[in-house]
Amino acid sequence: MRLAATLILAACPAAAQERIPSHCIALAQGRETVIPAALGDGLAKDHVLIRYLDHASFAIVTDDGTVAVTDYTGYTGTADFVPDVVTMNNAHSTHWTAVPDERIPHILNGWGEGAAPADHRLDLGSMLVRNVTTDTRGPFGEGARKDGNSIFIFEAGGLCIGHLGHLHQIPSPEQYAAIGRLDVVMVPVDGGYTMRLEDMAGVVSRLRSSVVIPMHWFSQGSLDAFLIEMSKDFTVVETGGPEIDLSRDDLPSSPTVLVLEPAYLD
Repeated sequence: MRLAATLILAACPAAAQERIPSHCIALAQGRETVIPAALGDGLAKDHVLIRYLDHASFAIVTDDGTVAVTDYTGYTGTADFVPDVVTMNNAHSTHWTAVPDERIPHILNGWGEGAAPADHRLDLGSMLVRNVTTDTRGPFGEGARKDGNSIFIFEAGGLCIGHLGHLHQIPSPEQYAAIGRLDVVMVPVDGGYTMRLEDMAGVVSRLRSSVVIPMHWFSQGSLDAFLIEMSKDFTVVETGGPEIDLSRDDLPSSPTVLVLEPAYLD
């Protein structure tokens, strides 16, 4: 696995390509883009770039230039950057915006309208985006909102990449089955606003991910506490940068926590 030095994107994405089948689900199957100019040689075939932008926002990029941004807040940096798809969660300003860029073709909310839960399955050719809903607590931990959060899963380059969103509960067996096995998971490690670190570590272990990327921390202390908890069974790597370049063939041989340093696109 190599760490990318910069966000490696083409000026215009190529035509949609056939996606390598992933192994996410073992039980059941259930226009123009404005992006920063390329600063390197580009992604190799069937590689995926993951760039940590801020808090819970990541850019996920396929080798044909298809781009998704998680927990989109309306700001990704000073670069004129228009993803193909954005996901949003837990409707407040660090996970969501009421005024997304009107040029974005696909905007996926993690909560449903009315009684129906959010239900997404968006096939972009080189990337498939789907979701599994979970319940959330109300303000200050009171009450509950059924299906208020979505775990978004991005299948690209043969990889299963999961973003846990604002997870407040340990998933049920049915939810775990719907998620499937995740090769890469972005996990909130605040230790209180979402879940206790011990419970979150249990969720991560249950998902059997090769790569764990911490996010959604509010202090170095909460991040360090999560790393100490995970170091019992995972190798911890401080990358010192905002990006990783991954393929199915170069996933680490032992479960690894990769600490990325967030950086906007400028």
